Amino acid sequence: QVQLVESGGGLVQPGGSLRLSCAASGFIFRFNTMGWYRQPPGKQRELVASISSSGITTNYADSVKGRFTISRDNAKNTVYLQMNSLKPEDTAVYYCNKDFVYGQGTQVTVSS
Repeated sequence: QVQLVESGGGLVQPGGSLRLSCAASGFIFRFNTMGWYRQPPGKQRELVASISSSGITTNYADSVKGRFTISRDNAKNTVYLQMNSLKPEDTAVYYCNKDFVYGQGTQVTVSS
């Protein structure tokens, strides 16, 4: 059974940083592309970033390019999202993703 458990969310001031983690289990992690999605209040869920199984290829939403970095540690079955220069519009619930499976989400709030 695929399980994705996010952590690392919280309240941060504009311009601050957070690092999200997603611990994966129930499948062969190193063979799978992973992603981070987010759902802002009152809006639809959107793709933030994805990373190939090897970690070589990454993709980002235009809104986060240059500020967010996705990475993975295949030895730890974990995918990360480093978020820098956070803006209020980054406020959302952030979800780890594999195929059609999502974790429970972690809240990120950017506010002064």
